[in-house]
Amino acid sequence: MDGDATVFVVDDDEAARESVIALVSLKGLQAKGFASAEAFLNAFEPDRKGCLVADVRMQGMTGLQLIEQLAARQSKLPVVVITGYADVPMAVRAMQMGAVTFLEKPCQEQELWQAIQQALQIEQRRQGERSHQTDVSTRIASLSEEEAAVFRMLLDGKVNKRIAVELDLGLRTVEARRANVMKKMQATSLPDLVRMAILGGFLKAETTV
Repeated sequence: MDGDATVFVVDDDEAARESVIALVSLKGLQAKGFASAEAFLNAFEPDRKGCLVADVRMQGMTGLQLIEQLAARQSKLPVVVITGYADVPMAVRAMQMGAVTFLEKPCQEQELWQAIQQALQIEQRRQGERSHQTDVSTRIASLSEEEAAVFRMLLDGKVNKRIAVELDLGLRTVEARRANVMKKMQATSLPDLVRMAILGGFLKAETTV
């Protein structure tokens, strides 16, 4: 578990909020409580690692509205939703909006802790994916215009000879640029290159179908 992660607890019930904070602290992680969704959003830092535990029914903005606000801010913070007034439609809506899980109050400590662990694992995986995406984007940016042109043609499925004809280049020049693309992208195969092109935004996923 990432020791830098923070479990944010948003609940207008002070006793319930403090109970979750105490549980998280006991497990050796940082926890920070907020009495309202508005207070949390005012202090929200998109780069902070962790997860959110939010009640659904609160004075002012509800937990579901909070999830909507986070989505609007393009936040990837995993959310565990808890409520004392659960019903199936509400649970379905929360999950459709991206909640990791939906728990009814009062929930068992072990059940809550498992949900928090799951959310933190998801967040950690997303952090790794974002880091890899940034790395791939940096590799793409390192390509020269000439190498990028060859890269695009490779993604179109064109062979070296065809690329040479269309770019009016010698075959050895194309081969050299192709080798540079593979080296700079740190790709071991063409499928590997395609995956990185999609991840780095160089190629749209739907164009590969």
